[in-house]
Amino acid sequence: MATKKNLVANRSSLVHKVRYAAANPARVGPYVKRAARDRWLAFKHRDHVSYYRAVMASDTRRNPEAAVGSRTHDRWLALGKMQFDYLRGHDLAPEDRMLDIGCGNLRAGWHFIDYLNPGNYYGIDISPDILMSAKETLTGRGLQDKVPHLTITQNLTLDFLPDAYFDVVHAHSVFSHSPLGVIEECFAHVGRVLAPGGHFDFTFDRTTGTEHQVLREDFYYRTETLITLAAEYGLKGTFMDDWEKLGHGQSKIRLVAG
Repeated sequence: MATKKNLVANRSSLVHKVRYAAANPARVGPYVKRAARDRWLAFKHRDHVSYYRAVMASDTRRNPEAAVGSRTHDRWLALGKMQFDYLRGHDLAPEDRMLDIGCGNLRAGWHFIDYLNPGNYYGIDISPDILMSAKETLTGRGLQDKVPHLTITQNLTLDFLPDAYFDVVHAHSVFSHSPLGVIEECFAHVGRVLAPGGHFDFTFDRTTGTEHQVLREDFYYRTETLITLAAEYGLKGTFMDDWEKLGHGQSKIRLVAG
């Protein structure tokens, strides 16, 4: 669960960095390497999607599970099940059609694919490297007969998807790595693909202080910023307190057609 101290911290500030380094000296070296890598990739790739695709390629080569934010295999399994159990607890049904934005290597996706009726899972991601790993997860779990759709995308206009089709749209740890323009692009188009009565759940890194980003990889937003932005596109947002209680570390908002 997010603490008050974590919610007000500005991780981009020099003061925070110095204090964090003093308290975690073993992490200074990896941080410096990551910062150098990210500066080089940012120089080569000026737009955010191309930049983050390069980040994912680099991370996936090292460890696909770590690339989606899981330091150990046990953590990968636990976070995937947490996402699945949460939506099951919110009445996800086998007949529902689901769009999983930023599906990664199917950390949660394989649970959804196994549970949903054949053909009802659509996973999209900007990274071809992580989608190759997703295919390995699918094969390893023996889920080929569920015929999921796995598609690479360059943006979040969702223009290749049909109107009013998805009962559930899901984006886990996507907006935590996205500048506001990318999030707004999604908000501008996701309402079109939501079926009547459908909802869009997404997680984000929450702050109650200054909104900021670290290394163009981690972005921190106020809840009201995202709910207000969604409202501009006819979407009503609700902060999901029950998710917060699970202690994941990120927060969750649910959007429905307003």
